[in-house]
Amino acid sequence: MTKQINVNGIIKGILIFLLFYFSSLLQWIPVILLKIDVNRLSNSMSVMLSSFSNIILLLILFFIFRKELRKEWVIFRNKLSNNLDVGFKYWLCGLIGMIISNLILVYFFKAGQAGNEKTVQTMIQALPWLMLIDAGILAPFIEEIVFRKCFKNAFKNKWLFILTSGLVFGGIHVIHNINTWIDILFIVPYSCLGFAFAASYDKTDTVFTSIAIHMFHNIILTLISILI
Repeated sequence: MTKQINVNGIIKGILIFLLFYFSSLLQWIPVILLKIDVNRLSNSMSVMLSSFSNIILLLILFFIFRKELRKEWVIFRNKLSNNLDVGFKYWLCGLIGMIISNLILVYFFKAGQAGNEKTVQTMIQALPWLMLIDAGILAPFIEEIVFRKCFKNAFKNKWLFILTSGLVFGGIHVIHNINTWIDILFIVPYSCLGFAFAASYDKTDTVFTSIAIHMFHNIILTLISILI
């Protein structure tokens, strides 16, 4: 079992996850400096504060993983066509799994829209083009480093990495929006994408593959929400 896990990687991963989980506290920097009234926050201001904290968090993550990211960027760039081909194939599988599981939730469990999706839609309506940057570019970079890079460093076994990475990724997208037991089931569609992103990383040995397809997925969905 010890050969399948990296203890130092797990400890570092836990610390990075905690940084990610509590990164919204970074929003207090502009709130305090600009004396923003948090009791009167508009949706637009919430989007701007979210983007601010994501930018700071991403800079921190880039600094921590800068050496590894440089190496993996070279791998991604040198085999760009193959890496993208692998990534999009896995993304398509994850998307199919996501669609099927969502349909099952809607038609068999009478579930509505996922709580996380409702929150994102509200933010898109407030500041659509800033959300295109926030959800389409910043979030994929951050989430792939946290849920893929950290997990791959921690778990040496391929399937253990894919399973844990996908499930935790799915869980973080539903944990703040659980009102009924049905809401918990939305972990399945989100995890389908998480499994696909993790598998693409494992196959190509570069996190930039999963970043690229994650960005593509989020940008397409955000653009659809903006234009419809």
